[in-house]
Amino acid sequence: MKGPTSEPLLTPDEFMARLRAEGVSRYHDQHAFHDLMHAGELTRAQLQAWVLNRYYYQTRIPIKDALIVSKSEDPAFRRAWIRRIHDHDGDETAGDGLALWLGLAEGVGLDREMVASCRQVLPGVRFACDAYVSLVRESPLVVAVASSLTEMFAPDLMSKRIAAWEQHYPWVGAAALAYFRSRVTRARRDGQEGLTFVVENASSRALQDACVAALVRKTEILWHLLDCVHASSVLQASRV
Repeated sequence: MKGPTSEPLLTPDEFMARLRAEGVSRYHDQHAFHDLMHAGELTRAQLQAWVLNRYYYQTRIPIKDALIVSKSEDPAFRRAWIRRIHDHDGDETAGDGLALWLGLAEGVGLDREMVASCRQVLPGVRFACDAYVSLVRESPLVVAVASSLTEMFAPDLMSKRIAAWEQHYPWVGAAALAYFRSRVTRARRDGQEGLTFVVENASSRALQDACVAALVRKTEILWHLLDCVHASSVLQASRV
């Protein structure tokens, strides 16, 4: 029986097609919680629960990006990738990054400082988000980058989310949706850059398979986050 390392190297087109196919079939845009969100069927409290818990994931993104930067010996790569840390942590004067998410939190009626404290984050959400950081920490550079390739599928979800919130949750206010708008173009850029790097640097079939597995694992982490919020805010409410 052939082991995974005895399989032939995928061509760039084959490798990209496999990554995209796994991402499309597993991305969390298909989760029931997103279906409810986009149909306008979430209550104010349920939207708040998602915003509050998702903030913890937002805080993990620049941490995993810092880990990716630390794995590279290439100054050009580090200069390019560090931009993602600035995008998510934001600039104190520009009010970008995490500050935009806290603006969303205020828009849905949450206390900014309470959300920033992460004290009320669900244990399962915390576990899933910390698992993402661990995945990146424990992986070689190209595999760590591959775990971020869910960004390839984010622009369409963000665009759909903006339209749904404007239609169904106008009480949130247009200004509060600034984070979603910022990610439409940035995620498209980041996803393409990450894909190019992975395809060029996964130099063996074993690395290619590990990259696919990392992307799959990341989709599972995002799915688990929504499972936790859905179970806590939607399913519990339906049993009352």
